[in-house]
Amino acid sequence: WQLISSVDPQYLKLTKVDDQIYSEFRENFEKLRIDVLDPEELKSESAKEKWRPFCLKFDGIVEDFNYGTLLRLDCSQGYTEENTIFAPRIQFFAIEIARNREGYNKAVYISVHDKEEEKECNHEGEKADSGRAEEKGANRGEKVKTNEGEEKEKEANKEINKSSETAM
Repeated sequence: WQLISSVDPQYLKLTKVDDQIYSEFRENFEKLRIDVLDPEELKSESAKEKWRPFCLKFDGIVEDFNYGTLLRLDCSQGYTEENTIFAPRIQFFAIEIARNREGYNKAVYISVHDKEEEKECNHEGEKADSGRAEEKGANRGEKVKTNEGEEKEKEANKEINKSSETAM
């Protein structure tokens, strides 16, 4: 998740043989919907019969090709209990490489970067607003205080003004 959200997925390489995995995957599963996976298309007996020969092609090519790993069902969401399924590593690679190349993981990358930019803008905006408030106070010869401090300062100024009036 961190990888696809920090690097533009179209430039991401997951293995040394991404091209081979992708071409074999789309040759064997050309109509498989990969944005939101149906677990039946991965785990049913008929699906396993189709996936097994694909997976075995990568024995000796992809290290630990048949180890289990977590695969997101909906590529627009993160790794949650509801959104993951246990799958062989080569199945994970095939689907994630296809998602990267076909642009499905780009939405994750963009949304994460939009949120980061929004935070930066908000943070810079807060700094600017704070600076303007301090500047306004400085122009009037006053200090900018928190509400509590400001109230205490006003009370103190009233007392000083009363004392000044009495003295005059």
